[in-house]
Amino acid sequence: MDLEKAGADRIHWDVMDGVFVPNITVGPDVVKSIRSHLSIHFEAHLMVMKVDEIAPLYIEAGCQTVMVHAEACTHLHRSLDNIQKLGARSGVVLNPHTPASTIQHVLEVTDHILVMTVNPGFGGQKYIPLLDKIAELKAMVDASGNEIDIEIDGGISATTIGECAGAGANVFVSGSALFKYDDKAAGVAELKSLAEAARS
Repeated sequence: MDLEKAGADRIHWDVMDGVFVPNITVGPDVVKSIRSHLSIHFEAHLMVMKVDEIAPLYIEAGCQTVMVHAEACTHLHRSLDNIQKLGARSGVVLNPHTPASTIQHVLEVTDHILVMTVNPGFGGQKYIPLLDKIAELKAMVDASGNEIDIEIDGGISATTIGECAGAGANVFVSGSALFKYDDKAAGVAELKSLAEAARS
């Protein structure tokens, strides 16, 4: 509730299965228990292997966007299409080493792209600059003619958000950096201002 009051646009749920990444976090029942207390957008970032079994559970729990890792999906097009058919926005996630071209042929079933600028599984990691990759994805999205958000996750702070926005991203996950602000509303406002200035 504090984050919504502070002006955050969405809640980003990191879901980990202990297989795709070492940690285990947030089940769908936790998400469902909080959904009725907040009105802002919920997105689930599934760092899991059994994507097609798990994604519907988070849609049922109230997540409007569900993102899956390209590296975890045997049939990525099918997994993204299934998410859309269940009424949610589909998102595809790329680890730092995964080329942008990996998702070139699934853009027609993609509403959202998440670029990891850290390796998934742990908070507070050092930011990996991937500006060329972000710019390449932005060019792919523009060429497709589809409205697809480009989100950045990992090490996003007042010192990194501007360059990511300038490269073409329009959505940002800030965890550790945001929680260092005593005044969360001031933190959200500063990050938004820096991103908007870089995009203008």
